[in-house]
Amino acid sequence: MLRKEQHGIDQNLYLLAGNGGLTTWDVFIMLTISQEQQRGRGQHWNPSGTMNNGIYFVNHNTRITQWEDPRSQGQLNEKPLPEGWEMRFTVDGIPYFVDHNRRTTTYIDPRTGKSALDNGPQIAYVRDFKAKVQYFRFWCQQLAMPQHIKITVTRKTLFEDSFQQIMSFSPQDLRRRLWVIFPGEEGLDYGGVAREWFFLLSHEVLNPMYCLFEYAGKDNYCLQINPASYINPDHLKYFRFIGRFIAMALFHGKFIDTGFSLPFYKRILNKPVGLKDLESIDPEFYNSLIWVKENNIEECDLEMYFSVDKEILGEIKSHDLKPNGGNILVTEENKEEYIRMVAEWRLSRGVEEQTQAFFEGFNEILPQQYLQYFDAKELEVLLCGMQEIDLNDWQRHAIYRHYARTSKQIMWFWQFVKEIDNEKRMRLLQFVTGTCRLPVGGFADLMGSNGPQKFCIEKVGKENWLPRSHTCFNRLDLPPYKSYEQLKEKLLFAIEETEGFGQE
Repeated sequence: MLRKEQHGIDQNLYLLAGNGGLTTWDVFIMLTISQEQQRGRGQHWNPSGTMNNGIYFVNHNTRITQWEDPRSQGQLNEKPLPEGWEMRFTVDGIPYFVDHNRRTTTYIDPRTGKSALDNGPQIAYVRDFKAKVQYFRFWCQQLAMPQHIKITVTRKTLFEDSFQQIMSFSPQDLRRRLWVIFPGEEGLDYGGVAREWFFLLSHEVLNPMYCLFEYAGKDNYCLQINPASYINPDHLKYFRFIGRFIAMALFHGKFIDTGFSLPFYKRILNKPVGLKDLESIDPEFYNSLIWVKENNIEECDLEMYFSVDKEILGEIKSHDLKPNGGNILVTEENKEEYIRMVAEWRLSRGVEEQTQAFFEGFNEILPQQYLQYFDAKELEVLLCGMQEIDLNDWQRHAIYRHYARTSKQIMWFWQFVKEIDNEKRMRLLQFVTGTCRLPVGGFADLMGSNGPQKFCIEKVGKENWLPRSHTCFNRLDLPPYKSYEQLKEKLLFAIEETEGFGQE
């Protein structure tokens, strides 16, 4: 945990970093000095008059401060480092080790064989997306390996070439810098060729024509695993390969062109999926379950069992949701269990093996805990990139219900959109439409559950209500707030709490 302290008349700013195993000692990192010190003594001046990295140590038992690390002096009864080794610290106070013999650095203590990163990154939860990305990039840098690997592929056989090469490398090799080569197009890859390779390969590996993935719905072009992928005898090998590829995109900071459904992102994050997640991929099925939930099925003489039918390649097969489910009648007493089980089945139907193979490949490159501070929609932006939203296009193709274009709430809404940054605009777009991705034609080509559906703002509720969204209709329910400040406060709260909040 970090804390700031003020010291003395000069108001020097210091930051307390993690103690890295120290008990009676604190590690302080000097961030800045006063303007007078900078003007009079130079940027790198410190109180002892020495040039130092800015870290000093405080012993609270003896009330002594010093620049030297007590661990390197043997004051903590630790074994000395091997000859030619040195212990240093990151700006976050995390110890790492420099081997001057081989000119390498590592987090592994040569005396114990243990690493400060053994348990993965431990950071406090932060809501700011940029801060999360910075932490994530920092930890990826710690996993990165030196040197580079060459990946040689042809455009005509991009999928097979990439599969063969990625699966031939060790996970450690795939964390090295990537040099991608297209034969006949030789040139130094400073990132542009690799970026193109990720973009093109995402088209191939996620192409529904390969039968590995399918569209999430008739009007939902996000992808989910195809339960019929087993017709390809090597499909599990391919899913492990795709797991590696997606993890590599995240690890190396590259974007893919085609995104997954939000429930799939939640699975990547090890977050539970449930009934609300159904709306974005199968609104008709979702609405039918909502009807069952809100109505007395016994009064309606509905005869349902803990069993569902599924169609794979034109063949109808029955699947029991629980043992002997085909003979267990759904009643008012057990319908909540039925709804939960049928929703879980719809979100994972017949793709358990494929999902496991995907995560085997994914975790080889990037352990899932490194993503634990993101939510599903942030992960979508991290993987697919953040589009620059055209505000004029958005406003030009919006429609209104029970509001007019000149209503003060509508004018406040567009004032709010103009004032926030692009990141929050993406969150707002995700809140209302369920995705951060826009069609090629922009807002004019937005799709809903029943075909083309423009971004809609409807007057619903009372002024003390929070905004709600209906992602299958691209509709925002905006209450008639009395002031711009109130509208801004409610909207900001809604888009920052989109994880299962305020959406239908």
